[in-house]
Amino acid sequence: MQRRVLVVAGEASGDLHGANMIRAAKDIDPNLCFFGVGGPRMKQAGCDILLPAEELEVMGLVDVVGHLPVLWRAFKSLKKILNSPERPDVLVLIDFQEFNLLLARQARKAGVPVVFYVGPTVWAWRRGRVKRYARAVDRLAVIFPFEPAYYADEDIEVEYVGHPLLDEARATRQRDDYLQELGLDSSRPVVGIFPGSRNSELKYNLPTMLEAAERVALQLPGVQFLLPVAPSFDLEAMRQRIESCMLPILLVRGSIYDVANACDAVLTVSGTVTLQIALVGTPMAILYKTASLNYAIAKRVVNLPHIGLPNIVAGREVVREFIQDQATAETVAEELIKILTDAQYQESLQQGLGQVRQCMGDPGCSQRVAQMVSELSRSHLA
Repeated sequence: MQRRVLVVAGEASGDLHGANMIRAAKDIDPNLCFFGVGGPRMKQAGCDILLPAEELEVMGLVDVVGHLPVLWRAFKSLKKILNSPERPDVLVLIDFQEFNLLLARQARKAGVPVVFYVGPTVWAWRRGRVKRYARAVDRLAVIFPFEPAYYADEDIEVEYVGHPLLDEARATRQRDDYLQELGLDSSRPVVGIFPGSRNSELKYNLPTMLEAAERVALQLPGVQFLLPVAPSFDLEAMRQRIESCMLPILLVRGSIYDVANACDAVLTVSGTVTLQIALVGTPMAILYKTASLNYAIAKRVVNLPHIGLPNIVAGREVVREFIQDQATAETVAEELIKILTDAQYQESLQQGLGQVRQCMGDPGCSQRVAQMVSELSRSHLA
């Protein structure tokens, strides 16, 4: 008998984690079928997409306010599914914390068990959310080893499952072969420009990234540039976004790991992508800009010394972060040039990223979460 699993992943990283989980679940339990909110990766993995995840993607309070009508319509549609006679056997919520917590509460009222995959960042801000999640979620899958301790006093089943990126973090092409296929010279340095997967990230960060790239090219004329385009973006639309830049930046699709492996240095936005680059071991600089109001709020509520995930995992600054007003084209370009020209500095960054990889534990996250989903769907029927 088939058991239906509703999955909600509202961001590109959630789409990636959801796809890997779905594939693992189908191997473990062929009677599971998946539908819900996701992106092209989840669709390719066999999930029936009711609503594209990119329609829900927002970044910060300013974008949330402008996006409320879309988010509200999506919430009402999913609430209707949870309360219908054909409601799912289990609800899997992947990150996208505030929206998905509201759904978890609705699922609890409807009697649908909930797996929340990628726990809330209570270790960074708003630790009071621990109790809210404990009341709404049946099983919580966290991805950092220090997270279960935050829930020790609550009545919730919390499992450290490892980090999902470890299940798929590998380059599939040799650097020289890959660059040759792209028509680039493997003997010349390559800089990656990783602008993210959200329109808001492009809006606030891409112009500075392109200006920094121009400065690098002026001082190091032989440098080549790669820009990976997220599956959620149209390739031609991205070409139009960068047409004002005077550099021959090559837009590429495909594995983020192959692109990172081909680069000698990467300039990237903050987020999951920084861990993907770290797992390859490519030196990087992290850039983060957002609306002034978003930044002012975040500065008051976030109690972490770093925003880059590699630095958070390591507990120290492994790679440089350039945040808001500090994120100027000049300072960022200086860091990229240092990475490209200072062999000792480049080696120290690679060693630090190797330590990040060790801190992240063992692969198998997707299989552990898939087993959790299978067990909960069976117990629900029993």
